[in-house]
Amino acid sequence: MLVALAALLLASVLLSLRFGSQNYSLAQLLAALRSGDTSDPVWRILVHVRLPRTLAGLAAGGALATAGALIQSVLNNAMASPNVIGVNAGAGFFAMLAVTLAPGAAGVLPAASFLGALCTALFIYALAARAGLSRTTLILAGIAVSSILTAGVNAITLLYPDDVIGATGFMLGGFSGVTIASVGNAAWYMAAGLLLALFLAADLNVLQLGEESAQSLGLHLGRTRFLAILAAALLAGAAVSFAGLLGFVGLLVPHMVRRLVGNDNRWLLPACVLLGGAFVLLCDVLARVLFAPFELPVGIVMSLLGGPFFLILLLRHKRSRVYD
Repeated sequence: MLVALAALLLASVLLSLRFGSQNYSLAQLLAALRSGDTSDPVWRILVHVRLPRTLAGLAAGGALATAGALIQSVLNNAMASPNVIGVNAGAGFFAMLAVTLAPGAAGVLPAASFLGALCTALFIYALAARAGLSRTTLILAGIAVSSILTAGVNAITLLYPDDVIGATGFMLGGFSGVTIASVGNAAWYMAAGLLLALFLAADLNVLQLGEESAQSLGLHLGRTRFLAILAAALLAGAAVSFAGLLGFVGLLVPHMVRRLVGNDNRWLLPACVLLGGAFVLLCDVLARVLFAPFELPVGIVMSLLGGPFFLILLLRHKRSRVYD
């Protein structure tokens, strides 16, 4: 299954490089790349537009999908994801603050996004740890926190419009104008988060057995959950720093992957990286070609797909108790 997902990811990369407002064949792209002629429009579009955009889609999709799987495991909640519980909004709010307070500072954006994602995730986890707080109440609390932080982003946009040019694209989520440098600045955070997530895979499997069983097997619950939240914050915060507030990747992809490879995190997390990257790239291709030459932000396409999925997920749990 991992080989099949890797093949799907490769096909998604090729589609992302080929299609857009102007379509090119693979032969044209290879010829332009080999020639190295910087005056060739095909070479310039490939190197300065398509390649950075493809790398950004790969990185953001894999990071957000893995962060969603981690959050669902830690909170033991199938409807939790970075955008639903406000982690993305927290990263976006701190990113906007960083742009306003330290415009042009190199490397500050991914660091601020990570800090915002971590603070929000820890706050939501503290709510989850309170006695008597149900899973449904947790989701509602996350939505409330997300609304507050989104209001903060909107306030910064209105108060400092010159400092946050392009904020609309950031709010919707997308890769228009992304550069390799912006992805590279966030790559270290994503790499650290992914390595930490894979390191915790076996412990997360034990955590799924329940708190009493996990403790009896010698698992340190507090440390495992904190490290998992830290990894999710690294991944989600870094992705938000260059992709904006992309929604529903962390909700859809882990559910699809569980149907393909099961609940073993040793397989689940790598599969989330592959399918997450492929899913975001395919959505981005749709956003580019549906109304070409006009381009939709990829976040709109994801919301159109993720909204109905979230409703279906709620309807599947309609017979369960509200306070479980």
